[in-house]
Amino acid sequence: MTTPPPLFDRAAVERHRARAARAPELFLQAHVADGCQERLEEVNRTFTAPAIVSPWPSLWQDRLQGARIVPDTEVLDLQTDSHDLVVHALSLHWANDPVGQLVQCRHALRPDGMLLATLFGGQTLQELRRCLAQAETEVTGGLSPRVAPMGEIRDLGGLLQRAGFALPVADSDVIPVSYASALHLMRDLRAMGETNAVAARLTRPTTRAVMLRTAEIYAQSFADADGRITATFEVVTLTGWAPAASQPQPLRPGSASTRLADALKTTETPLDPSGN
Repeated sequence: MTTPPPLFDRAAVERHRARAARAPELFLQAHVADGCQERLEEVNRTFTAPAIVSPWPSLWQDRLQGARIVPDTEVLDLQTDSHDLVVHALSLHWANDPVGQLVQCRHALRPDGMLLATLFGGQTLQELRRCLAQAETEVTGGLSPRVAPMGEIRDLGGLLQRAGFALPVADSDVIPVSYASALHLMRDLRAMGETNAVAARLTRPTTRAVMLRTAEIYAQSFADADGRITATFEVVTLTGWAPAASQPQPLRPGSASTRLADALKTTETPLDPSGN
């Protein structure tokens, strides 16, 4: 069986982050980290051995003190049964094997330990995708992979089950961000380390003509009354628990002691076996 080529160029991901680290712009990552912290405060549990998977350790130094912070490499530096909480912080969307990443997190958790993972979802940069595609088609007559593909919430939620987590939950938060222009948006993406690292991308620089036409189309299509453009970021949050005997278990099919019709105070109508 042939192994499919990787979707992302991980060496490029690391280069982009190293470049961004010289003058980072991490307001979005900080916002998501604050949201994770609020979620954890709502959990009726004290975590004593947390771990955080993040390319930006400085964001977490004052948010979850005592946590072990590890980079989001393909093989995570996590020991089996070592943690009661693992936070995978806004980097899973760059993983070539996201299920493998989640499986590693589950193995690192003790029974009934919690996973909290955030990543960008399918609505992220939907405006930029559209404008880049139109601009490149007009200027060059072709189209190339310029924005990383991102999963829809239903598919991302299914990753938890595939990775063996119990009580899986997926939800999303759509965050609109205002910019003076598309060029300002692209500058921020560069300062976040979130620029194109798709393995099949063009390796030569994007032409000035494509960039300027993209900004023009963006301003025409997505500007407000003040001339500012909006960029959409969708952050999907995945929550799951390492399986444990103490967790609630689903009832066996057919074991219900109360009829649904009785609970709804309605009359049950049998199906017509003829199909009419």
